[in-house]
Amino acid sequence: MVTFLQHGASPTPTIMVMEPQTLCTRRRLLSCAAELGWRRPPGTPPACDLGGCPAAQRGPDVSPMRLTRCQAALAAAITLNLLVLFYVSWLQHQPRAARGRGPRRAAATGPRVTVLVREFEAFDNAVPELVDSFLQQDPAQPVVVVADTLPYPPLALPRVPNVRLALLQPALDRPAAAARPETYVATEFVAVVPDGTRAETPGQLERMVEALRLGGARLVAAPVATANPARCLALNVSLREWTARYGPAPAAPRCDALDGDAVVLLRARDLFNLSAPLARPVGTSLFLQTALRGWQVQLLPLRFAAARQPPLATAHARWKAEREGRARRAALLRALGVRLVSWEGGRLEWFGCSKETTRCFGTVVGDTPSYLYEGRWTPPCCLRALRETARYVVGVLEAAGVRYWLEGGSLLGAARHGDIIPWDYDVDLGIYLEDVGSCEQLRGAEAGSVVDERGFVWEKAVEGDFFRVQYSESNHLHVDLWPFYPRNGVMTKDTWLDHRQDVEFPEHFLQPLVPLSFAGFVAQAPNNYRRFLELKFGPGVIENPEYPNPALLSLPGSS
Repeated sequence: MVTFLQHGASPTPTIMVMEPQTLCTRRRLLSCAAELGWRRPPGTPPACDLGGCPAAQRGPDVSPMRLTRCQAALAAAITLNLLVLFYVSWLQHQPRAARGRGPRRAAATGPRVTVLVREFEAFDNAVPELVDSFLQQDPAQPVVVVADTLPYPPLALPRVPNVRLALLQPALDRPAAAARPETYVATEFVAVVPDGTRAETPGQLERMVEALRLGGARLVAAPVATANPARCLALNVSLREWTARYGPAPAAPRCDALDGDAVVLLRARDLFNLSAPLARPVGTSLFLQTALRGWQVQLLPLRFAAARQPPLATAHARWKAEREGRARRAALLRALGVRLVSWEGGRLEWFGCSKETTRCFGTVVGDTPSYLYEGRWTPPCCLRALRETARYVVGVLEAAGVRYWLEGGSLLGAARHGDIIPWDYDVDLGIYLEDVGSCEQLRGAEAGSVVDERGFVWEKAVEGDFFRVQYSESNHLHVDLWPFYPRNGVMTKDTWLDHRQDVEFPEHFLQPLVPLSFAGFVAQAPNNYRRFLELKFGPGVIENPEYPNPALLSLPGSS
C-alpha cells in the first residue's frame, strides 16, 4: 500500500511503501489525491479525475502542475513496490545454502545422511519416537521408513517432505521406481537404524561419517543401549559349501559382523549395490553379503539411546516377533543359499532339506547336478541325509549277511576324503546278487515300494535291474544298490548305464573285502582299492579330482 502523509502546511507529500498486495487501485486514487488537497470542481465529469480530461475541461481551481506531481509520486511508489516484489521472489528461488550464514546453516553444509528404518514390527513398534528424535536434532534430516506392505496399524509419521514411507511390494497403481528404496535416498551415506533407537546427542551421525572416511572399514556402527547391544563377531561365508560360520572376532572393534542392536552407517552406493540390500532380518542379511565381499565393520565407542517407550514390551508381542523373526530368517537364508549356520560355540542350525521336505535339487542330467553350474557343491543338508541313509543301509545289509562294498564315486570319496565327494549327489554300493534274498527289505522291494519303520523307502529302480533306498517319501536323496554276480572270475551285472566307471572287474578285488572309513562310519571296500579305482576311472584318479562329466563341466583349477 502507498500512503501519503501531509506534514503541516508543506505542499510536499511523504510517501511510505507498504505490502505489494495492498497497492492503491484506480478506484482508490481519488481518496489518495484527496489527501493531497485536490477536489473535483463543480460540474467536472468524473472521467477528468486525476488529469483524465484536457486542461480546457478542468475547473479554474485545478492545478496541472500539482496533479502531475501526484501522478509521478504514485508511479514511483508502484515501481518501487514492483522492485521489492521482484527482489523477494528472486531471493526465495536461491539455494538454501546461499542464504543466511548462521551457526545452524553451517552445520547443514556438512555430510548428509539418510536415516533408513527397516527393522520393525508393524503390530508393535517405536518408529514414530525414533523418527521424531532424529528430527529434533535436525528438522531437515532425511528419513525413509521401509516396509514390504503398508503397515497396519498405520505409522504416525510426521507429515513433512523429508520423511518418506517406501513400500517394497509392487502395486498396480505405482511406478516401478516406487518399490525401490534407493529412489528415496539422495545422500551419500545411509544409516540403517533399528527400531527402539533414539537420537539424543547432536552430531552422532556426522561423527560416524568422519569415522567411516578416516578408517579403513566399509561400514561403521554404534551400539544402541537396549537389552541387546551390538558386539563384534567373525563371519566366514562359503557359497560353495552353502555355509555361514560365526566365531569370536580376533581384532575387535574391527569385525565381519555384529550381533545385537546397532546403528550401521555405510555409503548409499555400497548398500544398494548388494543383491538384497534390505532383506529381513536386516542384520543377518547385511553382514552375510558384506562379509562375503570382505567388507569389515568398525564398532565405534559412541552409543545411541534406547527408546523411552521401547517396542515389544509385552510377553505376547515378544513371542509374536520371535516367531515371525525365525520364519523370516529361515526364508532369507534359503533364498541366499545358506543351508547351514555354525554359531559361535559350535552350535549348528540347518536351513536345508529334511525328511519332511524335498531335496535341494531336481533331476540330475548328464551326471552333473544343477548346483555345479552355480559354482556350488552339494548342499550340506543333502550330504547329511546321504550319510544318514548310507549308514542305515549298511547296517541293514550287515545285519542280514549281505555282502556289499563301496562302489564308483563313493569308493573314490572314501579313498580321497574318507567321506562322500563334496560334489556327489548319491551313494553307490555293490552287492552280491545271490544275497538279495537274505534281506527282508530287498525282497519286499522286488515286489513294490517298501517304507520301513524308520521312514526310508526301499524300491526297485525304474532305470534298470538295481535297488534304491530313498531318504524318505518326500526327499529322494538315495543310496543305489548294484547287484553283481561272478562269471568266469569276473564280476558283472545285468544293467549297464552310461557311466565311465560302469565296467566289469575281476572278483579277486572282493576276496577279501577290507574296512575303509566313509561318511562317519566304517564300510567294506575292495582290497587294493587304488588299482580297483584306476581300473574304473583311469590312472591317478585319487590325486586328480574331477567332476563326474568333464565334457559338460570341469572342476575349476583342474588340468
